[in-house]
Amino acid sequence: MDRPSADDDLDGPTRPLDRPPAADDDLDGPTRPLDRPPGSPERVTSAREASGVPANAEEPPTKPAPWRRLSSAGALICVLLALFGFTLVVQLRSNDGDQGLATARQEDLVRILSDLEARDSRLQSEITALETSQRQLTSGVAGRQAALAEAEKRADELGLLAGTLPGRGPGLVITLDKVKSPAVLNAVQELRGAGGEVMQIAGANGQTVRIVASSYFVDADGGGIICDDARLTGPYLLTVIGAPQTMQTALQIPGGVVASVNSGGGSVTMEQRAEVEVTAVHQATALQYAKPAS
Repeated sequence: MDRPSADDDLDGPTRPLDRPPAADDDLDGPTRPLDRPPGSPERVTSAREASGVPANAEEPPTKPAPWRRLSSAGALICVLLALFGFTLVVQLRSNDGDQGLATARQEDLVRILSDLEARDSRLQSEITALETSQRQLTSGVAGRQAALAEAEKRADELGLLAGTLPGRGPGLVITLDKVKSPAVLNAVQELRGAGGEVMQIAGANGQTVRIVASSYFVDADGGGIICDDARLTGPYLLTVIGAPQTMQTALQIPGGVVASVNSGGGSVTMEQRAEVEVTAVHQATALQYAKPAS
């Protein structure tokens, strides 16, 4: 006799066993389809969709970094800042260069101002004379005579500047003692800057040399200096033609030639004269290569 199995329904027709409902089953209504077909890949939700922006919306244009956008106004500001910085540096250096005058005494400043005014007056007189010569040179027979006179005057001036002619006029007689060649060179350059036109230097050994544009000064072995191949021994007598007061003030400026020589153990004495004579002459050098361009 057959025994009933666990699957047999003793009381009625066979029915499937009840199973616990799944989490996805809708217990209160009809079965609803799954959100995605079986076997399809999961759909990933982007940050844009999560924020409510459609997935197919056009991407906004990417803005360039601020440092990559240099407008014309920005370039102009950079240029102006650079110019301002350059001007500031120049002004600071100019202020540093004026410290010598800032520490000068009042009487020294008055003399410097007076000398500058005298130099300005002299330059104005030269301008007037040159304008008069120009007008004379452009007028008829008088122009030819004026041209000849101007040529002779120019030849004399060039002879004085070149050192081939002796000269005379107001000036200074300067004595330099216990100095080296750099001090003599500094004095000559300072005198030229102050309007010294014709100069000569004499040594205690009787040698005299005309100072021209090509003159040089070096210390000699055993003492003394050498100027243009001539050996001079100290003290040195420097004679210069020019405005005496202007040249003396230039040498006495604080930190100038006189102060430098005194601090080095030497001495400088100056004497203004209404007329001095420069008798030494320089032998003109024969040019081998240079010639006038016109």
